Amino acid sequence: MVSAPSIGRYRWAICALLFAATSINYVDRQIIGVLKPTLQVEFGWSESAFGDVIFWFTAAYALGYMGFGPLIDKIGVRLGYAAVVILWTAAHMAHALVGSIGGFVAVRFALGLGESGNFPASLKAIAEWFPKRERALATGIVVAGSNVGAIVTPLIVPFVAYRWGWRAAFVVTGSLSVAWLALWFKMYRRPEVHSRVSAGELALIQGDAAAAGPPPGSGRIPWRALMCARETWAYALARFLIDPIWWMFLFWLPDFFAKRYSLDLQHFGPPLVAVYLLSDIGSVAGGWMSSKLIRLGVPLNRARKVTMLLASVLVLPVLFAVYANNLWLAVAIVGLATAGHQAFSANLYTFPSDVFPQQSVASVVGIGGTAGAIGAMLMAKYAGWVLDSIGSYAPIFVVAGAAYWLALAAIQLLSPRMDRAVLGARMV
Repeated sequence: MVSAPSIGRYRWAICALLFAATSINYVDRQIIGVLKPTLQVEFGWSESAFGDVIFWFTAAYALGYMGFGPLIDKIGVRLGYAAVVILWTAAHMAHALVGSIGGFVAVRFALGLGESGNFPASLKAIAEWFPKRERALATGIVVAGSNVGAIVTPLIVPFVAYRWGWRAAFVVTGSLSVAWLALWFKMYRRPEVHSRVSAGELALIQGDAAAAGPPPGSGRIPWRALMCARETWAYALARFLIDPIWWMFLFWLPDFFAKRYSLDLQHFGPPLVAVYLLSDIGSVAGGWMSSKLIRLGVPLNRARKVTMLLASVLVLPVLFAVYANNLWLAVAIVGLATAGHQAFSANLYTFPSDVFPQQSVASVVGIGGTAGAIGAMLMAKYAGWVLDSIGSYAPIFVVAGAAYWLALAAIQLLSPRMDRAVLGARMV
């Protein structure tokens, strides 16, 4: 009796490559938060001034999402992803050359433009390489890269900054992208033309093709059709509500630990590592849970939303983090919240590929990412104002606790069954 040929698992090597890119993306993004106390002392920044630096980063992120989503849909993931990595790496290393608020605003703006392409490219790559029943798990693994980046940053950056100065930290971390680019050009092709993909694995990957609409390259979907779809607004509103919370944790959590528990650059590394390890668990567990439910026969709509509901519950205790007298109790509460965020995100990020044709995925991700970045711009201004005028993180954590419930309500209202999006004037 002849055994069935192995399906193959090269798609998971692609997933690992996407995970690595997201990790590097978040190292480059978070370094400003880790260096915040040092830069405030050296340059005399107020909380509002730091908020302005973050504001312009997120403004560029919003603009970049709108541009890179359609661009990646047009030129493809391989070239599109490489272009955004080159842009953000050059901008990241340029931080070592500046020494004023204006200089930091300029290089952070350029960094935001480049980094905005990461998720449109990676989520489109997942849509190309994974069937629906595996996408949430693959997305959870890729999103977990943001946590790994957040873990690595407080371990590497203080070490480099204390020995060679904060400017060297931008050069050392920026060099990671160069190695990634070499691997990317060597490893990435579309699955249907990739020599490492077996016929069985290709059949598995393309198993959803009939439900996904026209094949890639058969045309494009105009923006007016996407903007008229309720599903686009469901995704965009949810991103507008939850993305600012993650960005707040990323940029302000080191400051929270420093101010509330008197930690310095050398000592807030372990608490941050613990928080983002919990985030990693939440990211993978959130993706695994909905994927497992789908394999057990639970409808996609219910599987995704039940997982997001449980993730929202995990975030709620963050309301009380500011009142924790013990550092590690606060770490546990915040870590639970970040785990909930990542579990929620692992399922929300699959939404465009769940309900839209494959050739529009990056565009929809771009629209949602722009909405999320606009929310993060507002959060940057809000956090700076609250900390300058009130001096407490309590109002900020109240917003964090409520955001996920509002996001899930928006999804349920606008896409109650997560049916395929009906797009007028579809192909041009």
